[in-house]
Amino acid sequence: MIEAHAIARGIRTSAQKAGLVCELIRGKGVNQALATLQFTRKTVARELAKVLRSAVANAQQAPGFGGDVERLFVVACYANQGTSMKRVRPAPMGRAFRVTKRTAHLTVRVAERPLKIARAAADGDDAAKAKPAKARKAPARAAAAGA
Repeated sequence: MIEAHAIARGIRTSAQKAGLVCELIRGKGVNQALATLQFTRKTVARELAKVLRSAVANAQQAPGFGGDVERLFVVACYANQGTSMKRVRPAPMGRAFRVTKRTAHLTVRVAERPLKIARAAADGDDAAKAKPAKARKAPARAAAAGA
């Protein structure tokens, strides 16, 4: 199973806002994730789409890749907090307020779904696969009330 990842550092958004968009694509197929990001009305969605495309390109360059992009899916997508730029904003009466301009590190990991191979079932396998019925115990309260 091929895995690849891509990281974008110092993206000018907060990690909390980027995390909301990351939740939308986690676990989806690559094409479905790109379509979701294209129609998401968040600025960070464009940056996340770039990182996702980069991760797909990294997977295609990996040795042992099967060549089918349709089998790739998003294993992990998360946003970590980056450095915060501290700025000063003038306030009334000669004071100053501090403004923190946050950044985020976006990480996307993609992997190849394993091929589903159908197994031919033998005659005796069906009986072996069937689960035996479990016997249910009578509740303790019902047993005590009947006695």
